[in-house]
Amino acid sequence: MSDVILQIIEQGAKELNIELPPAVGAAFEAYADFLSLHGRHTNLTAISDAEEIARLHFLDSLALLCIGGEGETLFDNATVIDIGSGAGFPGIPLKLALPTISLTVLDAARKKTDFLSELCARLKISATCVHARAEIASHDLSMRDSFDICVSRAVAKLNILCELCLPFVQVGGLFVAMKSVRSDGEIEAAQNAINLLGGELYKIFDYLIPGTDITHRAVLVRKKTATPDGYPRKFAKLRKAPL
Repeated sequence: MSDVILQIIEQGAKELNIELPPAVGAAFEAYADFLSLHGRHTNLTAISDAEEIARLHFLDSLALLCIGGEGETLFDNATVIDIGSGAGFPGIPLKLALPTISLTVLDAARKKTDFLSELCARLKISATCVHARAEIASHDLSMRDSFDICVSRAVAKLNILCELCLPFVQVGGLFVAMKSVRSDGEIEAAQNAINLLGGELYKIFDYLIPGTDITHRAVLVRKKTATPDGYPRKFAKLRKAPL
């Protein structure tokens, strides 16, 4: 598996015009091995093939380093929180590629945060692993309005993700949602939530995952004003009556 992972990551980074730290390929190899060993057991991912892990997980995550445009890395020295991190995507690959990131990964499932804690220890990277529900954690004053960038690859509608994620972002910061390129209607439907929660649609960034014919999308929401205190609501209310 190791040689395959290394080749795909190096070639993919070159196509994305990303300069990786020296010898980081070994960390991605260790990540893939650990994920293949524990992924299905802990319900983290159904993907076990080395090439698919490298492309559909690692390179898909690393593509976010390109969202600022050519020559601009919005993540450099940023405080970043990854909501619903699961197996660590996109937060852990971003941290491996750009060690200046101060990373927090959050998930509601204990087995997933346990996996993330052990993964970070194995990869020798510094990250804060938080076991909590996002709609509760974002009311904690130590986390609310505290991050430059919030990222999420979670499977939820954008209006729901905005309510869960925007409260973590400081004014002037960004929420980055990883979405399908067929999300135009979802983006339009989320406009009310974005406005109500203090955000504005900043950019839609479509990208081709290197080595595939798959195009994904990053939706960037800029935090203009503080999110009103009542948000996010309890999840049952949030899901029953989305903004």
